[in-house]
Amino acid sequence: MDKHSYTQLIEKTKELRKTIITMVYEAGSGHPGGSLSAIDVMTVLFYNKMNHTPSNPKLINRDRFILSKGHIAPALYAILGDFGYFDKNELHTLRKYGSILQGHPDMMKTPGIEVSSGSLGQGLSIATGVALGGKMDNNSFRVYCLMGDGETQEGQIWEAAMAAGHYKLDNLCGIVDFNGLQIDGKVEDVMDVNPMKDKWRAFNWNVIEIDGHDIAEIDKAFEQGKEYKGKPTVIIAHTVKGKGVSYMENKPGWHGKAPSDEQYQIAIEELNRL
Repeated sequence: MDKHSYTQLIEKTKELRKTIITMVYEAGSGHPGGSLSAIDVMTVLFYNKMNHTPSNPKLINRDRFILSKGHIAPALYAILGDFGYFDKNELHTLRKYGSILQGHPDMMKTPGIEVSSGSLGQGLSIATGVALGGKMDNNSFRVYCLMGDGETQEGQIWEAAMAAGHYKLDNLCGIVDFNGLQIDGKVEDVMDVNPMKDKWRAFNWNVIEIDGHDIAEIDKAFEQGKEYKGKPTVIIAHTVKGKGVSYMENKPGWHGKAPSDEQYQIAIEELNRL
């Protein structure tokens, strides 16, 4: 897959943000806040790091991406559509009856989806199993699992983290989209998950902490994780919920809500000026 320059990746994130907002607006529902906070990390991963083939999404040696925080499906659909995993016109059918693009990812309906997700806390367990299977089969693929910071309140996350550390799964990379907000408000108020770095280190993970909107930092973090041997890697990406749309930024109310006609126009105008 051709590599993109940082400038090209930044332009791509602008395009994908507009796609996300348009999808949610046309659907009349969805989750824009977390989709916008995670899209920079996902863009670098899919466009510059992962080994994947849209024309043959089930190749055995492909890298696997598991979206544990499945409600930000619009971000993943925007990327998969851009790569041609399915007809791009499908992006206008988000959440509609019979659409291949449901509110949460469905591996039985949507090409490019590795795991049906949405019940929070399960993705890392699946990713750990897939990574362990890859090790046992002497396969070279890597497994990436994107989680939310509020999602790490789930106990199953830490059971999986303990297993991955125990089995030294250095083919596994976790990403925590640390935007500080969840549906009920600030993560620190609902159930504080800090100190995040210390927790992962205690479970025998290599920890990298970055600005989740800095394309160069994201790119280097994925490279460092790939090179690190003997432990799984987790990238703690500090992000802004609703990044790129001023009235959505750092507002928990935009966790799962579609913009009105006027709000949609404002969002697109702001994203065009980025």
